[in-house]
Amino acid sequence: MGLKSAIEWTESTWNPVTGCTKISPGCKHCYAERMAERLQAMGQENYRNGFELTLQPHMLELPLRWKKPQTIFVNSMSDLFHKDVPLQYIQRVFDVMRRASWHRFQILTKRSERLAELDAKLEWAPNIWMGVSVENEKYRSRIDDLRTTRATIKFLSLEPLLGPLRDLDLRGIDWVIVGGESGPGARPMDPEWARDLRNQCRRSKVPFFFKQWGGKNKKQAGRVLDGRTWDEMPTDPAPRVKRLRQVSLAVVS
Repeated sequence: MGLKSAIEWTESTWNPVTGCTKISPGCKHCYAERMAERLQAMGQENYRNGFELTLQPHMLELPLRWKKPQTIFVNSMSDLFHKDVPLQYIQRVFDVMRRASWHRFQILTKRSERLAELDAKLEWAPNIWMGVSVENEKYRSRIDDLRTTRATIKFLSLEPLLGPLRDLDLRGIDWVIVGGESGPGARPMDPEWARDLRNQCRRSKVPFFFKQWGGKNKKQAGRVLDGRTWDEMPTDPAPRVKRLRQVSLAVVS
């Protein structure tokens, strides 16, 4: 069984890298930084360096030992495309994800330029979903970088949503997650920003997932938007690709 996650849009987490550095306003109240410092204080060995970026090679093959298929958020405590993560290490992470083909892996980055730069050097598989975080208008170019990649499933995490994102180009985007910031110092999200993104997704026929309103007490604020929860997910291509491969092999034999 994987490391169970409370994040609404995934099931488990896997952290072959821990720690990060702030690069944009969405990082200001980073939950991973707070958690890393707490785990360091508790004496957790993987967080001996606190939130300083640290490779964790002993964690690399962990998903291969999880036999139950599940959806796994990769590096919930870091960013795989941080400049200090070597290409060779990223390729090792991709190798494990391809080998653990019974799982779905979700990668999320704010470093979309490096993602686009390295795309041709990565061996993608249908069970590897790639996403970018976009918190306000200034960073919508991350979506264009994501669109250039060869990932089969491309998704957006518009969280923490810090401003309106009007008229997004959702061509080639398979899934959109929206959420407000939570925790100490949380910056408020205007409900109209979330509604507009929901409506954009409906017009473009892109699955929409509303994660939370956020705030200091995110559980109290809940995740109901206009009378209902929005838990739409993309169509998973991995089972279909597997079936097609099996048919092809049968034809050849």
